[in-house]
Amino acid sequence: MASIRKEILVGAHPEAVWGAVRDVGAVHTRLAPGFVVDTRLEDGARVVTFANGLVVRELIVDVDDAGRRLVWSAAGGRLSHHNGALQVFPDGQGRSRLVWTADLLPNEMAKDIDALMEAGSGAMKKTLERA
Repeated sequence: MASIRKEILVGAHPEAVWGAVRDVGAVHTRLAPGFVVDTRLEDGARVVTFANGLVVRELIVDVDDAGRRLVWSAAGGRLSHHNGALQVFPDGQGRSRLVWTADLLPNEMAKDIDALMEAGSGAMKKTLERA
């Protein structure tokens, strides 16, 4: 199983960053606009449309307010398994560190998913620091 990890340093308070992350239906407006162009909520899940046209149904596994951690899973298309997590940590006064992890199969998809996560990381940083 491939594992990918991204750390994103953000010049914004952890509470504000977590507010955007935990708003699972607003990825396209509050967290990563431009990278994600639409998010639609379904019972226990969200359907995310990415700027490249990819549409993914993500099951929301956990929204942990105490740990500031969001976990989701998805399968389909070329992925037989995908588990993602995004967690917010304080990183000095008025700053945050986001840790985004993805565990996926097949391993051969790691390069493509890493590139998507890199683009998403940039979109999140830009959006959260502007808010």
